[in-house]
Formats: sequence, C-alpha cells, structure tokens
Amino acid sequence: MDAEAIREVFRGFGPVQIRRMFGGQGIYRDGLMFALVAGGEVYLKANEDSVRVLQELGSRPFTFETRDGRTTLTSYWLMPESALDDPDEARDFAATALSVTRRAKTSKAGKAGRAKKAPKKPRKPAAEPAT
Repeated sequence: MDAEAIREVFRGFGPVQIRRMFGGQGIYRDGLMFALVAGGEVYLKANEDSVRVLQELGSRPFTFETRDGRTTLTSYWLMPESALDDPDEARDFAATALSVTRRAKTSKAGKAGRAKKAPKKPRKPAAEPAT
C-alpha cells in the first residue's frame, strides 16, 4: 500500500504522516504512531477494550517472527476490511487507535516518573587535614 492509498483510507480522519519502518510504514498523527501498514494490510493500535471490538469483527493481531524464530505478538490489530472503503468508519477506528496511543504514552510517562530512584544521600565532607 503506497502513501497516497494510506492517506485515502484516513481522509475522513484528517492529515496523517507516513514514515517507512522495518519493511512497512508507520502512520502518525500529532507525532504519535497509531497505525502501521505491513504486508499491504493496515493495523491499528489497540487496548483491551478495542481488541474486543476488533475480534468481534474478525480482526487479528499483527505478529512477526524474530531472528531466533519466535513469534512476537504486538498491540496492533488488523483494521476491518469494511473500514478501508468507508472514510467514516476508518475515522472512528483511527480516532480510537490514536486515543489508545495517547493513553499508553501517558501511562508510560507516569510509570517512568514513579520508577525514578531515590536521590543519593549526600556524602559526608572529608575530614580536614590536621595542621
């Protein structure tokens, strides 16, 4: 899927940026990646709630094989076929995926703040040499 076709799918959602990555493309809005294209298919960032909806529509997660032969499951799920031709449906799915991305980013930022190490105790000043 080329960049123009991707923009056409998301025309009802507004402007998106497309960046090449790992043989596919990342789809961004406001600097956040909310979707990707791999193997000519569009996958959307999903969370527990949106996964349920996508599963009911016959979606599947994006997976890839690592160099050591293991299969890695991601948080991106296949966009329903019907949304590829319906700008309103694509807009709704894209908005949900962007919201999921924003929440995940906020959650990570909060966890990073809580995981900070306690400040080091100040060292005792060295004893001054006797004169």
